[in-house]
Amino acid sequence: MSQLNETLELMQTRRSVRDFKPDMVPEDILDKIIEAGLWAASGRNRQSPIIIKVTDKSVRDRLSRLNAEIMGTDSDPFYGAPAVLIVLADKNAPTYLYDGSLVMGNLMLAAHSLGIGSCWIHRAKEEFDGPEGKELLKELGIEGDYEGIGHCVLGYVNGEYPETKARKENRVYSID
Repeated sequence: MSQLNETLELMQTRRSVRDFKPDMVPEDILDKIIEAGLWAASGRNRQSPIIIKVTDKSVRDRLSRLNAEIMGTDSDPFYGAPAVLIVLADKNAPTYLYDGSLVMGNLMLAAHSLGIGSCWIHRAKEEFDGPEGKELLKELGIEGDYEGIGHCVLGYVNGEYPETKARKENRVYSID
């Protein structure tokens, strides 16, 4: 199978995972996933997104609690995933939202290619617009005008990997 076909197969079989084992993803695997995120396309190659790797359980739980509060629930919006990659992007780049979204896509595809489950969790914008998120950025020495794009939660799938679902029809139009 050619490299292109393997890539297309990964795109077609990746699914959002919503049940994770507590086992931590090895550091070298996380590094490979992060590297893939850093290679995402960006407008005029500005490379505006940054990635925050969270493997410390207390920080992960703090972010989960904050995310749950924003969502209006007390359940874990990270579905038990032990690792979280937070993507933020510099709002001074006109394409920052798109650039950060491409990073998220690369992270999820890379995770799938390495046998790691992933899910895009929203509300990073609200988290990092608030005082706790701003404080975390300050603690990390991150300065600038960053907006939270998303959390890529990562871990080993607990149970069966989600099935591939059929694509909706009538989503492509042609002008010939």
